[in-house]
Amino acid sequence: MRDESWDRASGRRVDAACGFARADVRVPHGAQHERTSQPMSHSQRGDPEALTRIPFAIDVPALSKRVHVEPDTDDAAELEKLVNLARDVAKPKALYAESFVEAKGDDTVRIDGVTFTSRTLRKNLDSVERVFPVIATCGHEVDVARRPSGDPLLEFWWETIKSDLLMSARKHLDEHLQRKFLLGKTSTMSPGAGDATVWPIEQQRELFALLGDVKGQIGVELTASCLMVPNKTISGILFPTKTDFRSCQVCRRKDCPSRSAPFDPELWESVQHG
Repeated sequence: MRDESWDRASGRRVDAACGFARADVRVPHGAQHERTSQPMSHSQRGDPEALTRIPFAIDVPALSKRVHVEPDTDDAAELEKLVNLARDVAKPKALYAESFVEAKGDDTVRIDGVTFTSRTLRKNLDSVERVFPVIATCGHEVDVARRPSGDPLLEFWWETIKSDLLMSARKHLDEHLQRKFLLGKTSTMSPGAGDATVWPIEQQRELFALLGDVKGQIGVELTASCLMVPNKTISGILFPTKTDFRSCQVCRRKDCPSRSAPFDPELWESVQHG
């Protein structure tokens, strides 16, 4: 991941204390060609909402099978200790806001005063006016409760448990949004997912700017290189869609262990040059 000076690279004002781009992001050159919508007033925009009481369950037999731990062994006893610790301290969380698209350029989208640069995002939001910036996390409590032991096997098990907590947070967030806003079919794009040209990871700063005090609300921090802490945290912009979309479809990286969809050369071509 790159660690660059954002203000020199983009001309945007950055809060040096936290690295987040402020909401008064300068409109890029060529903005006169943007398609604009009527700006939303502050009373119309939804304030960020934190989901901090997210239920979760850890299925020990299923977890043991995934991490190749046989029952009734010393490893099984050690894994059980980690599971019990997670049950005691874990607090998975999520944060979202109801936001609105204000303008669209050739490869930019302005959402609630913050400009994002991504041709793929712009294309996906072509007919969309309402979006939801989202963050879901395993919760910083699991990192505070247990420090790395130096044992690679224990660390692998703990990271797998944290991943399960993250998935509980994401599932709860999706269900909450569907129940509250009746969204129907949705997709999500995340800064840094896929090729750097699809949506640069540096735009995590703009995404965090839409959600205010992220650390204060759910304990997630953004590092200077735009990685999130805790590490088992995901972010993105969720939007209604009629067609399936995953960032993997426009990612040319080979042999990616996290790939969830095959590369689609026709989609890639249409996004980059359409």
